[in-house]
Amino acid sequence: MTLYGYWRSTAAYRVRIALNLKGISVTHVSVHLVKDGGQQHTPAYVAKNPTHLVPSLGLEDGTVLTQSLAIIDYLEAVQPDPALLPSDPVARAKVLAAAHVVAMDIHPVNNLRVVSHLADTFGADAEAKRQWMCHWMDKGFEALEQMVRKDTRFSFGDTPSLADICLVAQYYNARRWGLDLTPYPRLTKIEETCLALPAFADARPEAQPDAE
Repeated sequence: MTLYGYWRSTAAYRVRIALNLKGISVTHVSVHLVKDGGQQHTPAYVAKNPTHLVPSLGLEDGTVLTQSLAIIDYLEAVQPDPALLPSDPVARAKVLAAAHVVAMDIHPVNNLRVVSHLADTFGADAEAKRQWMCHWMDKGFEALEQMVRKDTRFSFGDTPSLADICLVAQYYNARRWGLDLTPYPRLTKIEETCLALPAFADARPEAQPDAE
């Protein structure tokens, strides 16, 4: 399999963590989101992923999967151990809800193309962009701090789940944009616990071959 991603992409970061947790090896291909106007916009890449986004996962038969949560769902289906979602329906729904706070509430308004549009169309300067990013992360983390369990090593149990994957990737972005994480001690502790595991540590953006 081939993972098309970018070192700083939080969505690609999620998939790298999931691959590592499941012990799945892939070939990594960097798609630079800034260089040459954004390599995600080249005809060759758009033929693989019409959304102009990363990550994409190329399978051995030529099929290309897109969207990080859909890719992780595929990995969960083809290699269910270790499980990233609980089998109990209620527990599963709670993990998904937490993951969706990051992937569907925070991330859609916190990615490169949104920030670029704010600058290009509305004249947002660097500080305005920072405030925008931090505002939406604050809103999401405020909810997550209450949603995760307080009596477990990870967000919802003693093994990592999809919720932890999404949280750790978004926390990287929060630190990058200078968000004050003091109000979120439980989330910060979960991040620390996760990053102590090689599967998370090896997936960090700064550990990637294309890191700048």
